[in-house]
Amino acid sequence: MENKINIKKVAALNDNLRKTFTGGRVLLTIGFRSLPEDEQAEVLQKVRTFNDFTPDNDPYHEHDFGSITSSRGTQVFWKIDLYDINDEFYSPQPDDPTQTNRVMTILLADEY
Repeated sequence: MENKINIKKVAALNDNLRKTFTGGRVLLTIGFRSLPEDEQAEVLQKVRTFNDFTPDNDPYHEHDFGSITSSRGTQVFWKIDLYDINDEFYSPQPDDPTQTNRVMTILLADEY
């Protein structure tokens, strides 16, 4: 029998990673790291406070993707992926942190 996944808990765990940068890994791409440090800091703050979830960017209500534009006009995406504990496949139980490795990647839109 397949376990039912609690989507609200998945969203809460994803929100925790996004807001605190804890509870998983945060990867910053080379493109993002090439931005000036003050612009990086601005974008990271916008990622932490992002709350503009819509049916278009969050169709499964998991709070796992967002798009941000810096004050300089740079479009940046953040994406949370949910892997099994060996980082090989999708987590079998993404609402259980003991079975899930959360990885948030922050990247320039043109790197997507």
